[in-house]
Amino acid sequence: MMNRNISFTINAKPVSFQVDARQSLLDLLRAHGYASVKEGCGVGECGACTVLVDGMPVDSCLYLALWADGRTIRTTEGEAREGKLSRVQQAYLDTGAVQCGFCTPGLIMTSTAFVEKHKGRADVSRHEIRRAHAGNLCRCTGYEGIIRAVEQCLTEKGGLDPAPACACDLADETPEE
Repeated sequence: MMNRNISFTINAKPVSFQVDARQSLLDLLRAHGYASVKEGCGVGECGACTVLVDGMPVDSCLYLALWADGRTIRTTEGEAREGKLSRVQQAYLDTGAVQCGFCTPGLIMTSTAFVEKHKGRADVSRHEIRRAHAGNLCRCTGYEGIIRAVEQCLTEKGGLDPAPACACDLADETPEE
């Protein structure tokens, strides 16, 4: 085994770990108590393990822990502050986007990145929201609540969080209302 020391920031807290060169970021985070990062498929297909790396959604099951060295990582645990849910987390609750909850943390992180990227844009389409969430699979929600959550976050004033979840029905080209 080849171990290396790495340091990065996770949820605004600097950390250092000794990692095996073959270890995924998912395995490292789970081993250190970040329970929101779920292993669904283990091959980058479901998005349950999505975290933000320097603001970009990443499947942590495919991302080597070594690559996190010097980066900023965000997980769902770090989104709530001072006992208050982030805008995206609250929007998920408000719109009924949460069902069984297994995929929810990954969806929230994808939504957060989307909302932060599109903050202030009133012309974001449902199709764009769906496409942005295409890497996140959910068997429970039907995605409608997730889309509404993202729309809610994009239309709210202030704050700094996102909100949707998934875009699985890319074949649905129905015109928006």
